[in-house]
Amino acid sequence: MNIELLNQASAFISQEADMLDHGEYPEWLALWEEKGLYIVPINPDETDFANTLNYACDDAKMRNLRVARLGSGESISTSPAPRTIRSVSRFRILADDGKTVTVRCAQNLREFRKEIQKHYTANLTYTLVRDGDSFRIQQKVVRLLNSSDALQCIGYIP
Repeated sequence: MNIELLNQASAFISQEADMLDHGEYPEWLALWEEKGLYIVPINPDETDFANTLNYACDDAKMRNLRVARLGSGESISTSPAPRTIRSVSRFRILADDGKTVTVRCAQNLREFRKEIQKHYTANLTYTLVRDGDSFRIQQKVVRLLNSSDALQCIGYIP
């Protein structure tokens, strides 16, 4: 086990979670490869994201549109803006070919909006591309534990 790589990857992913919780969306967008994909599948076992229905399958254009909507204040799902706290844990390096690193971890997300607190649990899988002494996100898959159940409106980036 490469502890140094595990620590670098988990620090990067923890930083991403902190950016999202604090609404640092331009900084979050800068973490991505231009052709990166942000995916939230409906079926938690799905691997063919291009040929199935997903809650999100965002390329760079869609990530930018999502961030613009979140910051506009004009969407009913983001007004009032939810407050979130993400906890990421249980990091595991699944693959490392010297250029890209695949990491799986758990995320527990708490949302507070309109005096209601909600909890979402997910397995996250990242494909990270080495970029100097850090990484850029090539793909992020958010497999919500309850993705096949009826989900209420999520007015933020899970």
